[in-house]
Amino acid sequence: MNTASETAIHLQSLTSLEHFERCVVLQLEVWGYSDGDVIPRRVFVVAQRIGGQVLGAFDGDTLVGFAMSLPGYREGKSYLHSHMLAVLPQYRNSGIGRRLKLAQRDDALARGFDLMEWTFDPLEIRNSHLNIHRLGAIVRRYQPDFYGPSSSPLQGGLPTDRLYAEWWLRSTHVADVLRGEAQPRQTLERITVPHTIYQWKQDAQQRSLARALQSDNRMALESAFQRGLAVVGYERDAQGNGSFLLGPWKNPSEI
Repeated sequence: MNTASETAIHLQSLTSLEHFERCVVLQLEVWGYSDGDVIPRRVFVVAQRIGGQVLGAFDGDTLVGFAMSLPGYREGKSYLHSHMLAVLPQYRNSGIGRRLKLAQRDDALARGFDLMEWTFDPLEIRNSHLNIHRLGAIVRRYQPDFYGPSSSPLQGGLPTDRLYAEWWLRSTHVADVLRGEAQPRQTLERITVPHTIYQWKQDAQQRSLARALQSDNRMALESAFQRGLAVVGYERDAQGNGSFLLGPWKNPSEI
């Protein structure tokens, strides 16, 4: 159950050590990390001071979510890498995550960036739907076991495979998606994640099913990317299953 309406939540940049310390605590509340996996306060300080972003979502004076990014450079282009977005469980499904991403986009555009990237778990249906369907990110890279072993119980002991989301902030595609006017894109392949994945990951007796699905989908996505396809859409059905929609990839300036 959401404890506050979306309109009651306000966003602001975080700059104080007190707020950064709260971001550390919030990670523990969201993912249940061990100390070795938690991003420490100093990293938030560095991100805020070297041109990254640390944005917070507040219910009154209480920090209930944050987004943190770091500046990056790849293939001759500067961009922002959104490393972490967290929202307390009781505040999920109220649009806070999307609002934090849109605030990141506004700030990035104001500072002259064209691209934001981040990684996400391809087995997480809700995150995939947000990133691709509601924000307009495209995907064309896969990294097996990106972080190595994770202490979060939500990972279910599986390798930390990640997809790279590319959010081309000024593209026609992103603008159309954000206005709710996205045009249908050619789909050549579909890769599905069943809604039972969450149960499989948490049940030791069924975890082998989750591991097998992860392996099969990894091979399918890597094969598609090697053949020049990209994830250009995402669908959820009435049962809650998620599907990556793969089609021809164009130059980001053309989408």
